[in-house]
Amino acid sequence: MRRNPFGMDICCRKGSRSPLQELYNPTQLSNTAILHQIRRDQVTDTCRANSVSSRKRRVLTPNDLKHLVVDEDHEMIYCYVPKVACTNWKRVMMVLTGRGKYSDPMEIPANEAHVSSNLKTLNQYSIPEINHRLKNYMKFLFVREPFERLVSAYRNKFTQKYNTSFHKRYGTKIVRRQRKNATQEALRKGDDVKFEEFVAYLIDPHTQREEPFNEHWQTVYSLCHPCHIHYDLIGKYETLEEDSNYILQLAGVGNYLKFPTYAKSTRTTDEMTTEFFQNISSLHQTQLSHFSSRDKVTWTKGVWFCAFLDRACSG
Repeated sequence: MRRNPFGMDICCRKGSRSPLQELYNPTQLSNTAILHQIRRDQVTDTCRANSVSSRKRRVLTPNDLKHLVVDEDHEMIYCYVPKVACTNWKRVMMVLTGRGKYSDPMEIPANEAHVSSNLKTLNQYSIPEINHRLKNYMKFLFVREPFERLVSAYRNKFTQKYNTSFHKRYGTKIVRRQRKNATQEALRKGDDVKFEEFVAYLIDPHTQREEPFNEHWQTVYSLCHPCHIHYDLIGKYETLEEDSNYILQLAGVGNYLKFPTYAKSTRTTDEMTTEFFQNISSLHQTQLSHFSSRDKVTWTKGVWFCAFLDRACSG
């Protein structure tokens, strides 16, 4: 029988260097470490510029921390962003925190990865415990070009027939509000939402007044608070496997665990995103770029920058 390297005897880091120590005090400085330092600096500079122009700095509450998954054994915190490889990263976190229960991330069913009780989040701790972990654990997140992430969310939630819960909760609402002369069947099922209608729903001021955005199209800023929490690593969806495996290397498990490879045929690409946005007017694209102004978010297509802009860092 093959020995599970994530059993009780190996999973815990007692007596070894933490990921935070490996990151900031490496035995050998690599180009990868330098790249991530550049990304951190860019986020810091952008957030500092934003704080100068902002009149009030909001204080985070435990409820703001429900997307931050904690790995006690390897002293890491991962903020998950839907449609940015979060299913596979949750699988990896289940392997890391399972103490031998799992060894292969892809053996964990996707729906199992999203069961909230399978992973512990930072909002479940006391305030002193939260502060200790934010100071001493390595914190990371992954970001994606925001318009591409939107197209991915639309394709997954509104074009797949099995997502009836999204069709009922959001599709019927979008059809009712955005489609003139909608049929009774469309109003009842909500399973044929057009991308143009989805965008119109997002930029409609009534939408944000009615309820918070669903996490699948909520901004990174609102989910992970990168100007309030200092993230040590910011991974790019474009370099997902390289960045993910670097994190696993820092955690000391790189020899046992690799990030799952993606089926590129099903992935939403930049070319696909361009095709979807061909029918979106310049006015609506501009409005979409500013739809999260209450969080000082500028959601603009183009340069890769990740901080409160919900874009990505150019490194």
